[in-house]
Amino acid sequence: MKPILTNKIFLVGLGVLLTGFAVFGAYDKAGATSATAEQASAFTLPELPYAKDALESAIDAQTMEIHHGRHHKAYVDNLNKEVVRDKNLEGKTLEEIVTNISSYSTATRNNGGGHWNHSFFWSLMTPEKTESSPQLSEAIKKSFGSLDGFKKKFEEAGAKQFGSGWVWLIVNDKGELEITSTPNQDNPLMDVATVKGKPVLGNDVWEHAYYLRYQNKRGDYLKSWWGVVNWEKVSELYAQATAK
Repeated sequence: MKPILTNKIFLVGLGVLLTGFAVFGAYDKAGATSATAEQASAFTLPELPYAKDALESAIDAQTMEIHHGRHHKAYVDNLNKEVVRDKNLEGKTLEEIVTNISSYSTATRNNGGGHWNHSFFWSLMTPEKTESSPQLSEAIKKSFGSLDGFKKKFEEAGAKQFGSGWVWLIVNDKGELEITSTPNQDNPLMDVATVKGKPVLGNDVWEHAYYLRYQNKRGDYLKSWWGVVNWEKVSELYAQATAK
């Protein structure tokens, strides 16, 4: 009888031990899932600073819904996947990532750039009537002759950007205003940019930004866009970029 009792005690003990491992494993998996979820929320989709139909004079509500809620969200989601995959991204701000983009993967470049560019883009527009500061107006006049002269050159640069990309007004390393353009989701902050500088204005010339209303008429979109530019924000960014 003793061997049978011993075997029963052994089996009961083994069962308790296995149950313990199972419970520990469940807690361990829960902890891992929690950590992954925390990492995945490193970057979030910003809310629009206006209603989706607020910019109807230049951009229709459906385009805003798709552009912000799908395209921009996809950049954020995919960037968060890169943060989980690449430990070198952990704890980095978006600007730190973008300005040192050559250190990271192509996926980080595309999605990090897409997140930065779009967050910047939404902030540059408003349904309200705004005017530029005297300092910005004077700088535009000095660099381009007049506001109309600037707009014409900006539109030309946007129209000539082949395929998908962006057109920018930057403060260059000389402290002067300059117009440039970048392909895909690149921007002038990136260490890989051909022309580097601090952006104060930027327009998205990817087809998804304008095609529902303007089809292939990118030039019409560029002209209409001036009606929703937030010149107060542009002036603020110019002041920050030229501050000593």
